[in-house]
Amino acid sequence: MKYKMIVLDLDGTLTNDKKKITPKTKTALMRAQSLGIRVVLASGRPTYGITKLADELEIEKHGGFILAFNGGKITDCESGKVVFEQKLDEELVPTLYNAAMKAGMQILTYQGEGIAATEKDNKYVLEEAFINKMPVTLYDDFLNQIEYPINKCLIVGDPTPLHELELELAHQMEGKMNIYRSAAFFLECVPLGIDKAQSLNRLIGSLGITRDEIIACGDGYNDKSMIEFAGLGVAMANASREVQDSADYITYSNEEDGVAHVVEKFILNA
Repeated sequence: MKYKMIVLDLDGTLTNDKKKITPKTKTALMRAQSLGIRVVLASGRPTYGITKLADELEIEKHGGFILAFNGGKITDCESGKVVFEQKLDEELVPTLYNAAMKAGMQILTYQGEGIAATEKDNKYVLEEAFINKMPVTLYDDFLNQIEYPINKCLIVGDPTPLHELELELAHQMEGKMNIYRSAAFFLECVPLGIDKAQSLNRLIGSLGITRDEIIACGDGYNDKSMIEFAGLGVAMANASREVQDSADYITYSNEEDGVAHVVEKFILNA
C-alpha cells in the first residue's frame, strides 16, 4: 500500500515527554513530506497550541493540516483558512460547569491565545498551560466571563473521580455532545459528532484520499477512533492496553522515536 497521509496525535505520540519533536522524528517526517506525504496534526489542543509544531515541520509547504479541538476545527496550513469548524452549544456549558464544581474539579476553555480557568494554580490546569505554551487567566465568574463562541471545554481532576464524572456526564449529555478523556486527568467536552475519525473523514473527502491510504498514530483514548478508521492504525508503546488493542501495529514509545520508526518502516523503506 502506498500511503498518502500520516495523521499524528501530539502529546505522547509526536512529541517526547518534554513536548519536543526529536531530531530523528523530524528528519523522518521531512523526508516523508519530500515524497509527497501529507502530515496532519490531530490533537485536543487548541489551534494556537499546535501551530508552533506545524511550523517546525513546515507542513504548510507540503499540503498539511491542523485538526484542533479533537477535530472540531480543521485548518489548511498552506492557505491559513479554516475548512471546518463546529462550536460548542453555549447552553450546555452551565451543566458542565456545575458538574465540575460539584465534583470538586476545575473547568477551562480557551479565549484567544490564553486559557480561561476556574483555578489558576491547579496542577492539571498548569499541565494544559505547559502543553500549549499558553498563559492562564482566572475566571472566578466563569459562566459570565466566557466570550463565545468556544470550541470545547476541558474538565480536569484526579483520574478515578474524573472517570466517574465522565460516565455521569456521558449519560447526561447523550445525544447533545461528546464526552471522553484524552488523558487520565483530562475530560474533553466537545460538540456532538466531533472526534478525530469523523474529522478525518470530512477532510479526506475533499482531497481524493481514501482511508486505506492513511496512517494514524496515537496513544490516548481520543485517538482510538482515528486509529480504527485509518488504513494503518498505529498505537504507541506508551498507549493504554485498550488503545493498543484497537491498532493494527504497535510502535516504540514517544521517548523512543516511535513515529520515526513508523515513517521509516511503512513509508521510506516500503
